[in-house]
Amino acid sequence: MPDRGGILARSRRLVIKVGSRIVSSGRGGLDMERIRDLADQIAALHGRGRRVVLVSSGAIAAGMARLGLARRPADIPLRQAAAAVGQGRLIWSYEEAFGRHRVRVAQILLTADDLRNRRRFLNARNAIEALFGFGVIPVINENDSVVVEEIKFGDNDRLSALVTNLVDADLLVILSDVDGLYTADPRRDPEARLLPRVERVTDEIVAMTGPPAGGPGTGGMRSKVLTARTAAAYGTPTLVLNGHRPGILAAAFAGEMVGTLFLADKDRLSSRKHWIAYTLQPRGELRLDRGAAEALRRYGRSLLPSGITAVSGKFEVGDSVRCLDPDGREVARGVVNYHAWEVEKIRGRRSDAIEEILGYKYYDEVIHRDNLVVLAEE
Repeated sequence: MPDRGGILARSRRLVIKVGSRIVSSGRGGLDMERIRDLADQIAALHGRGRRVVLVSSGAIAAGMARLGLARRPADIPLRQAAAAVGQGRLIWSYEEAFGRHRVRVAQILLTADDLRNRRRFLNARNAIEALFGFGVIPVINENDSVVVEEIKFGDNDRLSALVTNLVDADLLVILSDVDGLYTADPRRDPEARLLPRVERVTDEIVAMTGPPAGGPGTGGMRSKVLTARTAAAYGTPTLVLNGHRPGILAAAFAGEMVGTLFLADKDRLSSRKHWIAYTLQPRGELRLDRGAAEALRRYGRSLLPSGITAVSGKFEVGDSVRCLDPDGREVARGVVNYHAWEVEKIRGRRSDAIEEILGYKYYDEVIHRDNLVVLAEE
């Protein structure tokens, strides 16, 4: 079993996610002292040859202070306005903080649509690689000034997990407002213990976290644990640390046993299959018979029309769909070769009957195994 020291020492590409609660001041706006402390530590890692991507929240919090808003707006247009005002302040703060170390930063704003589109995903990857070549630290945030509900990531925890795939990261570090994952809420249970290490994020582990937290951010510990699960599927471990503690990054990389380390899955997904499973938004569902579900789950077979019993959703060729077993449990996700109405016509029939039914045939498979990801049972 890999040890923590070895994992951190071997990690040359880092994604470091900083939450709103870390960079926001209690009086509103940004906490420049904490931002400078983080920049000091990240610049030190950068100076030792590590390539770092910083995923930072804080634009809305910064904009709220500039607009005189006392609390986070509830509706999207006001959040968009706050983000538009605050994003410039946020990147300027990092520019100033890293500039003291002669380290340059670059701003990259993304929406979920940017990463769901394979061409834009690859364009973003190429841009980041070019920035690495110049020794620049990319600072990524969700593009809240233009985002609407259907293209939101939900929170920057999830965005950071998708960025691990985007940049082929060796380690994801999440700076939160707690010390790590506890067996229970330490504010309510004095017997709660900090877990220094989680081998695998099971449903039992997720249940320890309770509901998402409120306040300036949108995540909470549940979000961090689910993020660790997503990163683990790509083969990237996740370290959750208390970002309020000065020097916490330096302490962790110096070997201090701080935070909670979530280990990576042994059988990692390829970049493309991780993109299919976690970045694409499913547009429909296919209900399978038991034989087809077992063929996918146990043997990683392609999905043929003969194994499909029901179709729902209005998906098109190239969309992602969920594959459900007869009990309604999700077995896999994949990219379909046919439109929903076509699958409805050919479901339950053999592949050699497709051309007779439709008058043409693209493929024998509704989903080819190369475009299908079997999901682990928790």
